[in-house]
Amino acid sequence: MSGTPALYSPNAMRAEKRAVAGNSVVAALLITGGKIAVGVTTGSLGILSEAAHSALDLIAAALTYFSVGVSDKPADADHQYGHGKVENFSAFVETGLLLITCVWVIYEAIVRLFFRRVEVEPSLWAFAVMLISMAVDWWRSRALGRIATKYDSQALEADALHFSTDVWSAGVVVLGLALILLGRTYHLDWLRDADPIAALFVAGVIVSVSWRLARRTIDALLDAAPAGVRVQITDAVSRVDGVLEIGRVRIRRAGNRYFADLAVGLARTVTFQRSEQLVAAVTAAVHSILPDADVTVQPLPRAERSENIFDRIRAVATRHNLNVHDISVQDLTGRLHVEQHVELDERMTLKNAHDQVTELEADMRRDVPEIADILTHIESEPATIETGDEVVRDAGLERHLKSAASQFPEIIDTHDIQIKKVRGRLYVSCHCTLSDDLPLARVHDIQTELEIHFKQAAPELFRVLIHPEPSTDNRR
Repeated sequence: MSGTPALYSPNAMRAEKRAVAGNSVVAALLITGGKIAVGVTTGSLGILSEAAHSALDLIAAALTYFSVGVSDKPADADHQYGHGKVENFSAFVETGLLLITCVWVIYEAIVRLFFRRVEVEPSLWAFAVMLISMAVDWWRSRALGRIATKYDSQALEADALHFSTDVWSAGVVVLGLALILLGRTYHLDWLRDADPIAALFVAGVIVSVSWRLARRTIDALLDAAPAGVRVQITDAVSRVDGVLEIGRVRIRRAGNRYFADLAVGLARTVTFQRSEQLVAAVTAAVHSILPDADVTVQPLPRAERSENIFDRIRAVATRHNLNVHDISVQDLTGRLHVEQHVELDERMTLKNAHDQVTELEADMRRDVPEIADILTHIESEPATIETGDEVVRDAGLERHLKSAASQFPEIIDTHDIQIKKVRGRLYVSCHCTLSDDLPLARVHDIQTELEIHFKQAAPELFRVLIHPEPSTDNRR
């Protein structure tokens, strides 16, 4: 089961579908006229039932020709899911016409079997028309089936199914005529009923085809999910790393296009960018089942079972669209005390910033009731790009900084020292090489202590940024 292959252009697809549907209309017109003429001259109910069947096939072929022309139109403001349902509606109308044919054929067959005898005159023309009809039906069934499979067209598939069954039903009518001819030759009166019995068999074929079409077209019109596809999609999406749950999977079909609507649970701590990546992975998983489907994925924030208190604090901050860092939690006599830094727009007033932080802290206490006390350090988040005056070269200051760094035995090397002057204040950055297996907590302590040492060695420094590097990435 798949959507329209991407390698076919819409214009080429539309032209090919309309061409095969148009050929089917012409063939149906010729076959129907031939069957009516022979059925009337011979009096064969089997041929007349076939003629009625072919007449409805002609109507169905005309509907198909019209529907494939409309269904491939692109979506517009009034039909935002496209026009594909026209194909499904065409197949539905075709089903109704087939059932009407059934009622008439069954009624006439019962009348001829039990109430009114009609003499059938088998002729060479009768056999010729039916055999030609079988050959033409076989040809157009194959042609329609090939294009239906190529473009996943339900309307063309319905026509192909029709004409494939027409081959068998016409064969039964030929058999009925042959049995009547045999009965007359050998004076077997009981074979006189072969024609209406053959007509009943044709009606049975029509009922079977109608029932299969009815189920498929009604399912498509009522947006029933294709059998088994929902389970396949759920299984594929559940294997996407990062998806915690699958809350909703809805699938509908319009013509040869599928639409999938999913809601998936993601960790509430993931960033917007990570959420976008996971949505793309879920979409790819759906496309592995329905390659050309139009997929909509709604991410839902969910708490992970493995969340610790730090994750829960960050989740609340994310809900407030705030960034917290340097979170510290202390357990003092069974009571948890939290210290954290939060960044707010530097253009915000102190009153507004304090109100926002107060609301954040209250929400954190509600979400994490274990917290007894929260202390928040408010930082200004830059909203403008600072203009630097110059890059300063100061060999003496660099020596002081390297000397301060040499007091830490874990620091293997200090390099790429850069000194900048921004609005009259000195900014210093440098790279420090440390051992590969040094714990990150110790790395952070060294950075903090080194920053203090730098400012002690050069009090004129306004800001210090230290970038740690593992020794294997910085071999000189």
